[in-house]
Amino acid sequence: MPKEKQIPSGKSLTRVDRLIAGYTRKSGTVTHPDPEITESIRLGLARNMDEVGKLLCPCRFYPDKAEEVKHRTWICPCDDMQVYKYCHCLLFTTEEGLPITEYLPENHEGRDAYGEVKDPTPDQGRLLKHHAAEREEERRRHLS
Repeated sequence: MPKEKQIPSGKSLTRVDRLIAGYTRKSGTVTHPDPEITESIRLGLARNMDEVGKLLCPCRFYPDKAEEVKHRTWICPCDDMQVYKYCHCLLFTTEEGLPITEYLPENHEGRDAYGEVKDPTPDQGRLLKHHAAEREEERRRHLS
C-alpha cells in the first residue's frame, strides 16, 4: 500500500505563500502558469518545512533531508535560483512557464532541456550571481 501524503500545517503553508509572493516580486519571475504544478511544489515545500524545519526543495531526492539542510544548497530559493535565476522545480518561471536558462553555464542540464530562455527582467534577482564560478565548480564535482 503506498504511503499517504501528509497534509502540511497551515503555518507552513502560510510561510511558503509568503516566500512565493515575496520572491516572485524580488526576482521578476512568476509562478508556473499551470496551477497544479505550482500547488504540487507549494505542498512539497510546506511538507519539508514541517518535517525538517526548512523550505527544502521538494523536486530532489535526499538520502537524509536533515543532513541536506546543513548544506543549505537546496533550501528555497535554492543556490541555482539565486546564482543563475534557474528554478529546477518550475516554481519560479517566465510567463510561458519556462525556467530562465540564460545565465546557466554551457552543458548545464537546464540548457540541454530548454535551450536558452532569456531573462525578461535582467535587473531583478540573482543576488548571488558573483558565486557563479564557485557553483559551477561544485556542479562539476558532483558530476564526476
